[in-house]
Amino acid sequence: MKSRYRKIEDYLYKVFPFINNGYLRDVWVIEKLQSIPKGKKLLDAGAGECKYKKYCSHLIYKSQDFGKYNGMGDGVGLQTKVWDTSSIDIVSDIINIPVEDKSFDYILCTEVLEHIPRPDEAVKEFSRILKDSGKLILTAPFCSQTHFAPFHFCTGFNSYWYEKILGEEGFRTIELSTNGNYFDYVLQELIRTPLMFRKYSLLSIFSYLLYILILPLVLILFILSKFTKGSEKQMCFGYHVLVEKAR
Repeated sequence: MKSRYRKIEDYLYKVFPFINNGYLRDVWVIEKLQSIPKGKKLLDAGAGECKYKKYCSHLIYKSQDFGKYNGMGDGVGLQTKVWDTSSIDIVSDIINIPVEDKSFDYILCTEVLEHIPRPDEAVKEFSRILKDSGKLILTAPFCSQTHFAPFHFCTGFNSYWYEKILGEEGFRTIELSTNGNYFDYVLQELIRTPLMFRKYSLLSIFSYLLYILILPLVLILFILSKFTKGSEKQMCFGYHVLVEKAR
């Protein structure tokens, strides 16, 4: 059951969905999935609970996950409490997926790279199993709190990482865009602060007062986020990446 603090946080994200990195990411991913021609073969790599499967009814959809996260993890950081991967088609290590070379037209991999000890090896595996001119739809955080521990190995990735690693594996960049900007990121973390205060502070009894104190800052940051110029290069939620495998 969600705590009162989580419910307040969810309500704020409902009122201001554009400051939730998940909302912005979902809009982008769903648009890309719906633009894929009917009948193409897609692998959802690191699919977890297959949240995007319902947008792939026009595709030949397969899911892959290592299947070891159970929602509780080691109890450190942010955990989901419940996590069901029983519908996964291929249970395997993401760097060694048991399919033949050039098996898929598309690969979808969202918010997974930070949970892989050697993410560049996953990119190499994607290159192996994608057909020539196949496309990779990829997202990962630029900066993230500890979550899904102990399966959290990197806080995030900059655009330079994508350009170097994807380029080395023979991918041509079609789109490399930011999700949010510096002020959006700070605003998200500000809204999370009462929950973090409640969880980690010895003065957690006063955590509800923080909502009153942060409200003016929330409004100021919201305005700043709409009039920013280039702050997304300094900090953002993450990158949206669409690349094509060279022939």
